[in-house]
Amino acid sequence: MTIKQLSVFLENKSGTLQQVLRTLKQEQIQLIASTLADTVDFGLYRIICTEPTRAYDVLRSAGVAVTYSDVFAIELDNRPGMAAEVIGLFAGEDIGISYLYSFLLGGKGILVFRTDRPDRAREIVALEHLRFLTDADLAAYAD
Repeated sequence: MTIKQLSVFLENKSGTLQQVLRTLKQEQIQLIASTLADTVDFGLYRIICTEPTRAYDVLRSAGVAVTYSDVFAIELDNRPGMAAEVIGLFAGEDIGISYLYSFLLGGKGILVFRTDRPDRAREIVALEHLRFLTDADLAAYAD
């Protein structure tokens, strides 16, 4: 199971992030998590939100450079070391993590990540009885 993540390419100048956030606000699309990474000229703003397909369409219509992709979201117990344990499972299977971000939601830890071996990662999650989250699961937290 995967969720949809938006990736917005922003020019590093004042107001570009605000345009994206204002557009989503006007459409009443709730952000669940986001992260911004920058380079010299551009930023990459990754977004998990309540209505990713609609958000994608709205942003594209507003002239924003946006893509969406499938990423994993796993729910963890909120206790120290859980992320290390899960990442250790993947490392032990030679599964690389391209990027990862985490946050707390509803008293649970959430790991969002992309991997170089999604099929094997899916198998490890199932074998270890970890809980995949869906877009609907995350949207329910936002209600």
